[in-house]
Amino acid sequence: MSSGPGAASAPAPTTHDSPATHDSATTHDSPTTPDTPRKTRTSMFSSLRIRNYRLFFLGQVVSNTGTWMQRIAQDWLVLSLTGSSAAVGITTALQFLPMLLFGLYGGVLVDRLPKRPALLVTQSAMALTGLALAALTLTGHVQVWHVYVAAFAVGLATVVDNPARQSFVSEMVGPRQLQNAVSLNSANFQSARLIGPAVAGVMITGVGTGWAFLANGLSFVAPITGLLLMRARELHTVERAPRGKGQLREGLRYVAGRPDLIWPIVLVGFIGTFGFNFPVWLSAYADDVFHSGAGAYSLFNTMMAVGSLIGALLAARRGTARLRVLIAAAVAFGTLELVSSLAPSYWVFALLMTPIGIFGMTVNVTANTAVQMSTDPAMRGRVMALFMMVFMGGTPLGAPLVGWVTDAYGARAGFALGGAVSVAAAAAVGLVLTRVGGLRVSVVWHRGHPQVRFVPREHRERLAAAA
Repeated sequence: MSSGPGAASAPAPTTHDSPATHDSATTHDSPTTPDTPRKTRTSMFSSLRIRNYRLFFLGQVVSNTGTWMQRIAQDWLVLSLTGSSAAVGITTALQFLPMLLFGLYGGVLVDRLPKRPALLVTQSAMALTGLALAALTLTGHVQVWHVYVAAFAVGLATVVDNPARQSFVSEMVGPRQLQNAVSLNSANFQSARLIGPAVAGVMITGVGTGWAFLANGLSFVAPITGLLLMRARELHTVERAPRGKGQLREGLRYVAGRPDLIWPIVLVGFIGTFGFNFPVWLSAYADDVFHSGAGAYSLFNTMMAVGSLIGALLAARRGTARLRVLIAAAVAFGTLELVSSLAPSYWVFALLMTPIGIFGMTVNVTANTAVQMSTDPAMRGRVMALFMMVFMGGTPLGAPLVGWVTDAYGARAGFALGGAVSVAAAAAVGLVLTRVGGLRVSVVWHRGHPQVRFVPREHRERLAAAA
């Protein structure tokens, strides 16, 4: 997310009826893409050797930094205007509501449209939204409903932008570099998350939230320039889906028939809905629990970004996306949220944000990569739209609920609820995967340490007989 430049197209994908995709050991332990051989290790930055992806990556560094600045400024502005964590939750919900309502249709459009022109339109739309919010704030006319409208407008652009960006990665780098590029995209986003909140905290306390919105609007110049400078002849050709009826249902049937796709999507749906409501929780912890203001909120986000960056870089080193890693990371993520909800002091809570970031990013990257690498390229827009709709679109349902719990029972109760749901979902999906795939849990000792693996039942029986 190493092939040389050129317009070579990806090899023909296998269909969802391919024996390789239904083999239990491959499907549930080490899924591989239908158009690339299995890998084990790769250079951490290998996909950056490709010029088009390098331009895309550098543009996203700037834009993602602005996006994180706006996120912090937006949440803090709403909290300042209303004094309500529920209002922050509503803002978050409005930003992700379009993905819930229209996400699948966005995927159908992305499979039909050329990705680069589509991204030029969506990135320009988000730039204009940031500039409009900056103008309202800097002139002193901003009201909370303005922020609501801006959040919803960004969400509408995201309906096409997210699956287009996800799918465009494979066109830039080809199948062999897809795992690495997806991981580097996440590292890119989290690197910006280190810088953005810190800069936003300084700007909010020093000159006000309006300047953070302005910086975000201007930051889109970088990715737009990068898209314009790309060499079209060096993109990997992917056949676009023709216009036709039933394409949305076709995408849903494709996913429904693939356990290696549907269960990771179900898991990230639960975690995205209940476990990733950090704008609600962290602002409440900074304001109500530790009484430390915007600087604490910025620090909490920065500490989590450190962990997320570590998690993304570790994922870039891995050559495969294993579902056992996904389940284990999801359990660890939820457990750490439960532990953090009981943190007795400001610094203990801040330090716990780093491992939460590591395991949260491991869940995100592993699920994203496993789904992309197991999907027919002609279906990738629709499948990734469903993935993003479930992961991000669940927020409109979870954020107001979590915001209400946080307001009514305190930040600790809201955070604990998210952690408990994440652990329960990970355990349930792990059990389902073992049963659907005809797998059993096997604990073996390797170099003096226990390792948990999913193995076929027949293999487990042979091991028992040999013992």
